[in-house]
This record gives sequence, structure tokens and C-alpha cells, in this order.
Amino acid sequence: MVRIEHIGIAVKELDKANELFTRLFGEQQYKEETVESEHVTTSFFKVGPNKIELLEANAADSAISKYIGKRGEGIHHIAFEVDDIEAEMKRLAREGFQLLNEKPKKGADNKLVCFLHPKTTNGVLVELCQEIKS
Repeated sequence: MVRIEHIGIAVKELDKANELFTRLFGEQQYKEETVESEHVTTSFFKVGPNKIELLEANAADSAISKYIGKRGEGIHHIAFEVDDIEAEMKRLAREGFQLLNEKPKKGADNKLVCFLHPKTTNGVLVELCQEIKS
């Protein structure tokens, strides 16, 4: 793993959360996009070298909607940048971590992503991210 890529925060209302985090950080989000496969709209903020991703559900049965229903708004996941997501997925599977998807999928912010089940990471949802090279 190279570094922490971002911290994901589940929110009920993205517009209100964008306003709050704009006031908190003193800068507006640099990107907003919808990830259809995950039924979310995301918004990204830069805080120094770090990124914060806000996630709003677009469907009642989405993972973010279910998360907020159980736990409320708050930190949803921590994402780590990797150089080779497929190799890292294989390594982590060999180490006994449960992957939530068998192959990397397209995520937000031009990334390939894979999630690790929280029951194998001390209750933390971990995301692996690799920049999509064109």
C-alpha cells in the first residue's frame, strides 16, 4: 500500500454536507460525480495532501443508504492507494482477508476499486484504489 488515498464519509444530504465541509475546510469541493454501480453521488475535498469523499445514496437499497439507516452519518471507509490492485487483492486474499468483489471495479475519481469486508479488518471498511491509466 502506498498511502491513505481518502476517507469516505456517508451523508444524508450532499448539498448540506458540501456547505458544512466548505465552511470547515475553507474551500469548496473540487469534484462531484455519480457512481451508478454503487448508487451514490460523491463529492471530493482536498485538505492539504489528503482527500475527503462525501457519499450520498441515490437509492434506498444502496450500501450507503443501509449504512446510514444502521449507524447514521459518519465515517464510512478508509481508502488506500495501491500500485497494482489485482496483485494486492491476491495478496490480501492469501492473507485471509475477505474481498467484497472478485475483480476491481470502476469507482469515483478515476479509480479502480475493491473493498475488504469489515469483519476481517477489525470493523473498518477498507477500500483499495488504483488510478486508471489511460
